[in-house]
Amino acid sequence: MKFDGLKIGFAITGSHCTLSEIIKVMRQLVDAGADVTPIISYSVESMDTRFGKAEEWKHQLQEITQKEPIHSIPAAEPIGPNKMFDCVVIAPCTGNTLAKLANGIIDTPVLMAAKSHLRNLRPVVLAISTNDGLGLNARNIGTLLITKNIYLVPFGQDNPKVKANSLVAHMEKVPETILMACEGKQIQPVLLDYR
Repeated sequence: MKFDGLKIGFAITGSHCTLSEIIKVMRQLVDAGADVTPIISYSVESMDTRFGKAEEWKHQLQEITQKEPIHSIPAAEPIGPNKMFDCVVIAPCTGNTLAKLANGIIDTPVLMAAKSHLRNLRPVVLAISTNDGLGLNARNIGTLLITKNIYLVPFGQDNPKVKANSLVAHMEKVPETILMACEGKQIQPVLLDYR
């Protein structure tokens, strides 16, 4: 299989409404033979929401990957020096994480994982999920689109009539985007109708 032996750092940030979809993608990657290590933001680590409790999400991640999630900056820092992954995925990638990454702010385990991995000129895949993608974060998306070794999962407006600035990645395209990114290619088209 295409994913056999591929080492993926799968970083998850606090777009809690998309976590159930991400869990399915992670399971699909593991079933396809990928060696997946979960990396979680402080929000995912500790925040209970109407979409689920933090402990339940962590339990699911560990059950799928058979690995304890990386959940601290010191634990994420060795990712680059030890060349732990072929690809790091941030899915969902919130507007907050997007903005910090575009501006070089590294203050969470997920951002440290991305920064540490990028030092080896290896691919980072972003699956955005943000209510301000066509607002304040539009410029950050533009910055990341032209940043070497960063690849975006195709995305679109998820509800343009109610939330005109909201953008969400097509999470089912995460696996294909990973494979293309590992070849140094941006999957096309990047902009898609959402539903």
